[in-house]
Amino acid sequence: MTGSTTDRRAQLKGLSESIPKAGSKNDLLDLIDQALGVAAPEGDPVTLESLGKRYREQVDDAGNLYDRVDRVATRGISDVWVGDTSVLAQDAVSAAARAVLQVSEAFQGGARALTVLADAVKDAQKKDGDGRTKLNDAKGRLGGRDGFFDDMHEDDDEENDRLTARFIAADGVTLLYDAAVAADDAARAAARDLNKWAAEARAGKMRTDDLTAVDRLMLADTSNVGGDPDLNEILTANDLERAGRAMEDLPPGERARMERLLADASTPQEKAYLMKALAAGYSVDEVEEFGGKIHGKDEVWLREHLAPVSTNSDTGKEQQTYGDKLWDQDGNTCVPSSTVTARAMVDPVYALELTGGPDGTDDSDEAFRERLTDEQMRMHEEGDGANEGWWWDRQPAGMDPEGQTEISDKELSPHTGDSYEAQDMNSADDRRDVLTDIEKSVAEGKPVPINIERTDENGDWHGHSMMIIGQEGGMLQIYNPWGTTTWVSEDDFISGDLSAAADERYSKDHDGNVNRVYIEQD
Repeated sequence: MTGSTTDRRAQLKGLSESIPKAGSKNDLLDLIDQALGVAAPEGDPVTLESLGKRYREQVDDAGNLYDRVDRVATRGISDVWVGDTSVLAQDAVSAAARAVLQVSEAFQGGARALTVLADAVKDAQKKDGDGRTKLNDAKGRLGGRDGFFDDMHEDDDEENDRLTARFIAADGVTLLYDAAVAADDAARAAARDLNKWAAEARAGKMRTDDLTAVDRLMLADTSNVGGDPDLNEILTANDLERAGRAMEDLPPGERARMERLLADASTPQEKAYLMKALAAGYSVDEVEEFGGKIHGKDEVWLREHLAPVSTNSDTGKEQQTYGDKLWDQDGNTCVPSSTVTARAMVDPVYALELTGGPDGTDDSDEAFRERLTDEQMRMHEEGDGANEGWWWDRQPAGMDPEGQTEISDKELSPHTGDSYEAQDMNSADDRRDVLTDIEKSVAEGKPVPINIERTDENGDWHGHSMMIIGQEGGMLQIYNPWGTTTWVSEDDFISGDLSAAADERYSKDHDGNVNRVYIEQD
């Protein structure tokens, strides 16, 4: 019997509950056969261990290379400019050292993920085998099936045999279930970690011969100031890939203009934002206009105006502000408000229009707040959002799944390259199934909209929309349009309780649940 790993663990869970209650010999035999028909955990531990070993060998090679590059970086190099975009050689060597370190960490993380998976698969397969031995033992004790009349009467010896067999079978199916859960969880954790490490190995993401290796290296290495560099990289893995393709597709004259824009940029951050604009789908004319608005601005200004979310910690809750104003919703506009901020994260031209206005200079807190509210209302209308109240005082009242999909596709897809599709999540298994896809998307730099729900003390339903924007280890970073970002565990997501990112009204004690995700489709 085949099926997804989720189907297998669900079926074995049901059988682990049914077998201890089997009331007749024939029922018990049927249930044992069903359990034996569920496929064993798949995977070849030897192959996985071999792959892990190869990854570890690469770690040693990368470590030796890092030592050599780092020695050059710490020695100091005279002010020599290299690359097509005028990169200081000292900075390039330092970036090379960090890139080698990232690659080393990626190989080490990959080796660890594969080794852990190999051990988990080996243990799960042994446990599954022990369980099947018990099930076959129980089946042998029961003998052949009872006929119609035999099944109508059971003497004391037959009852004792059945109860003994049932006890053994219950133990066996529990082993099968535990093995299925362990193998499934280990496979998902390995997929999560490998996807993350693949996204973290950034230097090779920008595949274009139109920029030198030094230029590509520096762009991949550049982060916003004021936080952990690894959590505030300007160009995501998806940005790097899209920017590389865009450079390749430019006519020679346009490509030369783009290279001049990069060469004339004042800081690495300015260069990175020019490439982010190209990755977001803008023409060279539009990138040049954008570049004129940000040229010469320092790193702090660029972060404040172009990065709606800054991450200073991989734990806890942080407020996301522009000046004294939060990046938060005005009224019941959680869906468009999440989408506005998500678009600003992937589209720096749009972010500057919000923070600085049409020319980039109208950047007071009050002007930002007015433009942010206007955009939230525009997207509310774009998604045909509901309204309530009298016609002279109409207020937003939420948006249905069709509208949410529509504004995600219109506002985010052109800048990420993928389209969105709503997927309901009615159980922990549903959320577990989609988690790997969510983590892959956000590791690449593509925000993922999610909806949560609750029931109040009067039994009335309430919903709220948020955005998953990051992933580290077993944690997800969630932007709440109340103006905060919060790290929550995978386990909380699977259980449906994201009250840590919202408030206690959305806890399991109040029937809180994660009920829908809008996942990107390639």
